[in-house]
Amino acid sequence: MVEKRFDKRKLEHYKKMLFKLKEELVHDINNMSKNPGSQESESGDVSGHVLHMADVATDMYDREFNLGLASNEREVLLKIDQALKRIEDQSFGACIECEKPIPLMRLNAIPYADTCLKCQEKIETKR
Repeated sequence: MVEKRFDKRKLEHYKKMLFKLKEELVHDINNMSKNPGSQESESGDVSGHVLHMADVATDMYDREFNLGLASNEREVLLKIDQALKRIEDQSFGACIECEKPIPLMRLNAIPYADTCLKCQEKIETKR
C-alpha cells in the first residue's frame, strides 16, 4: 500500500490542474474534428477550383497529422482520468511501477504522470 503523500489542499490543487488540462484537450479535439483542414471543407464549394495533386496530398497529410494529434490527445485524456482516480484513492504521486514518490517537479510539469523518471525511461527503452 502506498503511503498518503499529499494533504487535501495539495490534492485539490492537482485535481484542478488535471480538470483544466482535460477541458483544454477536449476543446482541442473538438476543434480538430470540426476543422479537418481540407480546401473542400473550408469553402464548401470547389467547383471553381482546380485541385492539383500536390494540394490533395497536402490535404491528406493534414488530415493524417490531425488524426495523429487527436489520437495522442485521447491517450493523454485517458492518463488524466487515471490520475484523477489515483487522487480519489489517494495513490496519486506514487510511481505505479516502483511505488516510490514521483518528484514534485515532474508532477508540476506533467500532473498526469504515473511513473517516476527512472521507471519511465525503462518503459521507453523496452519499446
